[in-house]
Amino acid sequence: MVLYNELPVYRDTYSLMVEVYQVTNKFSHEYKYSLGQDMKRDVLSLFRNLYRANRSIVKQEHLDAFLSDFELLKVEMRLCVDLKLLPVKRMARMSMLTDGIGKQVTAWRNKAKSTSSGNLFN
Repeated sequence: MVLYNELPVYRDTYSLMVEVYQVTNKFSHEYKYSLGQDMKRDVLSLFRNLYRANRSIVKQEHLDAFLSDFELLKVEMRLCVDLKLLPVKRMARMSMLTDGIGKQVTAWRNKAKSTSSGNLFN
């Protein structure tokens, strides 16, 4: 088992978390305690699922939960751009992170899925 904090997906997700915290800190009062709090909660949930997936024998459940929370966070980010809370340049930087994270977790989930289905026949 690899230490979760040595995984590239962990580092990328941590960078995304820093971005989310920096961006939401600048939200107006109207959005800071609603949309901003939701975004912070969702990005923290990503870390919980990464940690649990890395520690668990059955990883797919935690990776599926990660991807579910991840999709919500991406929708929240798009909403921020539409509401003019998030500059397009910042969104571009965050989108690059989310693309990489999504690819890494999807590959990890697919590997976990193939490993678990392979174990059924052994």
